[in-house]
Amino acid sequence: MSIALAVEQELLLGIVYDPLHKEMFHAIRDHGAYLNDRQIHVSKTSSFNNSLWATGFPYQDFNKLKEYVDFFYHLIKVSHGVRRLGSAAADLAWTACGRVDGFYEYGLSPWDVAGGVIIVKEAGGKITNFTGGEEVLFSKEIIASNSLIHDEFLDNFEKIYFSI
Repeated sequence: MSIALAVEQELLLGIVYDPLHKEMFHAIRDHGAYLNDRQIHVSKTSSFNNSLWATGFPYQDFNKLKEYVDFFYHLIKVSHGVRRLGSAAADLAWTACGRVDGFYEYGLSPWDVAGGVIIVKEAGGKITNFTGGEEVLFSKEIIASNSLIHDEFLDNFEKIYFSI
């Protein structure tokens, strides 16, 4: 479950709840990010080759699926691996608490990511769209990371995803 509060497209509050593990990830702008009652932070992984990523796959927009799968294949070879949780909100929460070093996906709606975006930011992470821009709520695409490996991810992504 994921919920967010935004005023004029500025995220103020985000909650992601995992009922199976009884984990409540939450953040209020300028007040940090938390897992239940413990403050959380993104990972400190600085080596792209040692980074662990999460992703999801689109369920209706298949226009760039070949490029996306090609990059997925590339990422598996050059990183520590890729995981699939099945929920963009959960992937963002896991990025926020350092269980994975980053997350990327396309074909998303604002309600898929809004709750998790502010949690990642408050945990010290970086969020962009696929071209490195700051608009993610309505861009239908997202890259979230611990910020240390974000630029290298974007460089790798652009070489594969936009070159085909």
